[in-house]
Amino acid sequence: MDLISKLPYGKDFLFVDKISEVSEKHILGSYFFSENLGFYAAHFKDKPVTPGVILTECAAQIGLACLGLYLIGDLNTQIHRHFIALTETQIDFFKPVYPNETVWVKANLVYFRFNKMKVNIEIRLANQQLIAKGTLAGMLTKTNNNNAE
Repeated sequence: MDLISKLPYGKDFLFVDKISEVSEKHILGSYFFSENLGFYAAHFKDKPVTPGVILTECAAQIGLACLGLYLIGDLNTQIHRHFIALTETQIDFFKPVYPNETVWVKANLVYFRFNKMKVNIEIRLANQQLIAKGTLAGMLTKTNNNNAE
């Protein structure tokens, strides 16, 4: 299943390059933060770092949105497109992510019931250095003719 193509984000707000592993209990994916991304010019002008909100979004796209799409499987149709909307975050950051670094996001499912989903996440660099960890939660929602229900 090609999860990335089913995400409801345009190329300028898509923070998933690859899904390496996925099961009913976990997901592992990555994203390369190119120095050409627009926010680097303004987020610490002379010493650019990846904003925490962008790292959180990356983790949510992999850990909630992609894993959620995998779990709901064939529930998506041409008329109703389901996705997981972020509702809660609690993330501790330990190290910065600089331009031209790849992050790996691993999410372990805590629960998915009553249209609510919660995961524990870790964000690491390719050398396994821990960048951040915490929990994310979301709710299953659907779009119908471009309107969320």
